[in-house]
Amino acid sequence: MQRYAVSAKLALFLYSRGMRHLSMVTLLTGVFAVASGAARAQTTAIALPARPNIIFILADDLGYGDTGPYGQRLIRTPSIDALAASGRVFTQMYAGTSVCAPSRCSLMTGLHTGHAYIRGNKEVKPEGQEPLPGSAVTLAAVLKKAGYTTGAFGKWGLGPVGSTGDPLRQGFDVFYGYNSQLESHRYYPTHLWDNDRRVPLEGVYAPDLIQKRLLSFIDRQAGGGDHAGGRPFFLYAAYTLPHAELVVPDDSIFESYVGRFPEKPYKGDDSTVGGYSSQPYPHATYAAMVTRLDRYVGQIMVKLREKGLDSNTLVIFTSDNGPHVEGGNDPAFFNSAGGLRGVKRDLYEGGIREPFIARWPGQIPAASRSTFIGAFWDMQPTFAALAGAPGLPGPDGLSIVPALTGSGTQPEHPWLYWEFHEDGGHQAVRQGRWKAVRLHVDKGPGGPVELYDLEKDPSEQHNVAAGHPDVARTLAAIMDSAHIPSSLFPFGYEH
Repeated sequence: MQRYAVSAKLALFLYSRGMRHLSMVTLLTGVFAVASGAARAQTTAIALPARPNIIFILADDLGYGDTGPYGQRLIRTPSIDALAASGRVFTQMYAGTSVCAPSRCSLMTGLHTGHAYIRGNKEVKPEGQEPLPGSAVTLAAVLKKAGYTTGAFGKWGLGPVGSTGDPLRQGFDVFYGYNSQLESHRYYPTHLWDNDRRVPLEGVYAPDLIQKRLLSFIDRQAGGGDHAGGRPFFLYAAYTLPHAELVVPDDSIFESYVGRFPEKPYKGDDSTVGGYSSQPYPHATYAAMVTRLDRYVGQIMVKLREKGLDSNTLVIFTSDNGPHVEGGNDPAFFNSAGGLRGVKRDLYEGGIREPFIARWPGQIPAASRSTFIGAFWDMQPTFAALAGAPGLPGPDGLSIVPALTGSGTQPEHPWLYWEFHEDGGHQAVRQGRWKAVRLHVDKGPGGPVELYDLEKDPSEQHNVAAGHPDVARTLAAIMDSAHIPSSLFPFGYEH
């Protein structure tokens, strides 16, 4: 009866968060099978100082191997290198999935893509993506309720201005940037959004403008935080770099890379809002975009020190999915996936395993590394724990405070699960050393799975399902139980 009680609780949780388009019977049936995976061991209590400010830096389409701490040798990332030297580098952390909107939904709501409301990139008119429901509980809302000032800067992609998914209706006090993913393909856009006000632009490199507003937000928090008797803050820095299109200003960063690499000019198609412009120097431009992102990270760190906020601010740096191949980008040239198989839109490691660096002076050991296996849906319960918010609001994630600090006992995930809703639909499961991938889910449930031993084969070159049929069946069963059908984002056979 205890297992059934957990299942019913999880079903009601999902039902309350906008999944009312599913019947309660369907929810109970699907969730009952995974309830044991949702139950978590209690984390050992850890003595922490006053609640930290939290800065979550999210790059866009940055590969696992695109920065120095993860082996990059052609692109300069001195600020990210310094972040790693003063913090902890995680080598087995994962995004929500392999494309933008559902990965960000997983981050915000603490739900993996088998349970999340947003599971794909779905455009809505006049501008934006399918909105989060009003019943969603985002990590920003959790922190705001706990007394944090909250700000989002960059790319949103989880609901148009004025919709239920508007960032101002999902826990953020302020927002500045691109609301729509398609609009964010343009680095010199026609407009940005300042909260709910459309700001026309002409000839302005938007990331620089967004960065200026982001730094001003930090300025306004100076002297604040629990440690100074004020309100702590949460800053969501959702940069668009280095997503296509490949465009940067002709400044010193770009000029330093021109002529260093062989180039194959890209003839673009900018006839639609989703197209990409031509680029004569795609290699140099991509490198300059990553280094520009690195410069933004460095500016944040300098600002924290200037304002006396450095000592009690947790900074996390990561990316929303693997490297892209659009707009003339060439991830193979830079080894952007860090030797892992796959890119954006793949559920192989290169599409979902991300750089993840955490820094918090005095709490996170400097120059340390962690092999903890976690994912975006861990962020909500982690931030809730740091903020002293009551309970852990998401059923799929767990607090990784012990993994961050190196103190206490860190619970482990029984498994991690991902879905992808393009190219016929894909599924993947990670359980310890084992990784299973199922392709072409649209052909019907119960299809064959590929199985990889990541300890022996981290680049997923050898499918060993035939040699380990019991493991393959176990992970296939997890895939079947972890996916709760969605009328908004069905697999092909569910229409």
